[in-house]
Amino acid sequence: MVAAAVAVPLLRADIGKTKPASLTIPEGWRTSQVYAAIDKALGVPAGTTKKSIPKAKLKLPPDARGNPEGYLFPATYPLNSKSTPESVLSYMVKTATERFNGEQLTAGPQRNPMSLYQTITIASIVQAEAETKDDMGKVARVIYNRLNNGMPLQMDSTINYAMNRNTLRTSENDTQIDSPYNTYMRMGLPPTPIANPGEDAMLAAISPPAGDWLYFVTVKPGDTRFTASFEEQQRNVEEFNRLHQRRSSTQNS
Repeated sequence: MVAAAVAVPLLRADIGKTKPASLTIPEGWRTSQVYAAIDKALGVPAGTTKKSIPKAKLKLPPDARGNPEGYLFPATYPLNSKSTPESVLSYMVKTATERFNGEQLTAGPQRNPMSLYQTITIASIVQAEAETKDDMGKVARVIYNRLNNGMPLQMDSTINYAMNRNTLRTSENDTQIDSPYNTYMRMGLPPTPIANPGEDAMLAAISPPAGDWLYFVTVKPGDTRFTASFEEQQRNVEEFNRLHQRRSSTQNS
């Protein structure tokens, strides 16, 4: 998805010394991607930002246990000669905390049994799974429905996170991996967010539309199908597989 067009003051530029650059963090990026982008923007050796986490003393909730995944808010951040990995990370977390604790967003956790951190985790899955903004609410509803029905989430995005990849194809072997992020094998939410969601995904996680959907699949671009019927889901998945095989055959011919 395209990065949110949000400008957040980071550090004031020294007038006459350095023209500020900017760093844009797209919605749905993982912390590993954010770290690499900060390293590049600041011209520091690869891995510097990740190593700076302890020194940054980030103000994260206790549930996060020092892991900023989910709290590196997607936005466009101005930079200047005084910017450091610690200062950039601190302002990202500060921005996320301010946005996620806003009146519009904090109302949601009061209406459901999820904590704010769990809501951010749901929003991160929504961000990774939904093809469009219009699909986000329905994806969130599927997550809540599956949790409420005692079903495993079975989200490919959490498998991708565990395997540090991005793909639309999840094999049966993939679903057998030993990981707390394997939502095919483990019940409930993954232990942390799997990406850094934007406000649209958070709003979807807080106020999803009513619906009985338990399954969804993006059969082709622009065609994500939601259903409460396992049989209908199977037909949709079969159509997805046929289309994918056809595309693969065409590309390889």
